[in-house]
Amino acid sequence: MRRHGGPFVARSVAPILPVRMVAIDIDGTLVGDDLVIRERTRAAIGAALRRGVHVSLATGRMVTSAEPIARTLGLKDPVIGAQGGIVRAMPAAAATAAGHLGRLLYHRPLAAAASRDAIAWCTARGLDPHVNHLETFIIRADDPRVDDYSAFLGGSAKLVPDLLAAIQQPVTKVIASGEPPLPMELLPAARAAFAGRASVTVSHPSYLEFVAEGVSKGRAVRWLAARHGVALGQVLAIGDQLNDLEMLSAVGHGAAMPHAPAEVLAAARYVAPPLADQAVAQLIERLVLAPREEARAASEDLAAAAEALRRAA
Repeated sequence: MRRHGGPFVARSVAPILPVRMVAIDIDGTLVGDDLVIRERTRAAIGAALRRGVHVSLATGRMVTSAEPIARTLGLKDPVIGAQGGIVRAMPAAAATAAGHLGRLLYHRPLAAAASRDAIAWCTARGLDPHVNHLETFIIRADDPRVDDYSAFLGGSAKLVPDLLAAIQQPVTKVIASGEPPLPMELLPAARAAFAGRASVTVSHPSYLEFVAEGVSKGRAVRWLAARHGVALGQVLAIGDQLNDLEMLSAVGHGAAMPHAPAEVLAAARYVAPPLADQAVAQLIERLVLAPREEARAASEDLAAAAEALRRAA
């Protein structure tokens, strides 16, 4: 089992039923490359909502990129964005129609000096950095991928001639792209170089990301669960990349997608079915919607299956 540096985050929260909150990563977990949410998944999430279960998206994307997905699913709870650096309330329909963002509930940005150092560090190692700040991404004016970033991130672009010079205030995160496996290979060195100044993670094999020290999806999920009055043992979290590790280990029902890195599989209580088999739907059906004793049996079965997979690896 290959590991990629950084502290291992062990499971520390016992599972409790019923599940009262669900946190779902988007890319590689809720949707694949086609960005399509299948009907069974929509139905399972809708049934959970009707039971009063809190459901939030927890993503590395900017919130403006995640909100349309949340709206299609009928979600009303806040969205966790930027690896946990931002939490925004879902705007009302009228506010959305008027182009207004949801209320900013939480924001912990990365210091300007650390942001500039991250940009320089990544550039020197063959990565191509840009910056996300709240719902704006800041990018070199001559970057040939600006249109691709705009389409994916869903935010407005600020084109600057000099990225380093443009960063004079704290920003939400620095994200640097590169051809796989370079971002993953550089992760241990980046964590060592920025220890105490920034948290560094990989959200996708192509993206190395820098956020404020201590920021993670796990921290944001803990904050949101406390806001809802939900015990962490009653939270189901589902994810597939290193940026999901803290989230999966922080809750009672952490589920890693089967294609996740070894660290993530080790930190999760469960290993989900494949994405093509609508993993999110299956987990919600078995752990959230099933009668209490059936959900308990499913939890035990899923945990045992995950442990058997880890032993075999």
